[in-house]
Amino acid sequence: MAMDASEITRLIQEAFPDADVTIQDLAGDGDHYAARVVSSAFSGLSRVRQHQMVYAALKGKMGGDLHALALQTESPDAG
Repeated sequence: MAMDASEITRLIQEAFPDADVTIQDLAGDGDHYAARVVSSAFSGLSRVRQHQMVYAALKGKMGGDLHALALQTESPDAG
């Protein structure tokens, strides 16, 4: 079962209300996405921890409704 990009955005923004979320459907099939998430919640955290937080926000949909998600995460103060 495919997952809509708007649903991915909604779940991430529920967990990180200040997040700037950009979703790209990589294959046009609703199963393979790339996401860029910028949130102050990521400040001072490792990239691994940031990704774990986003996967947790997806509430178990990863690997089921959502087959693949290439993640890019950062805090607004990065760079």
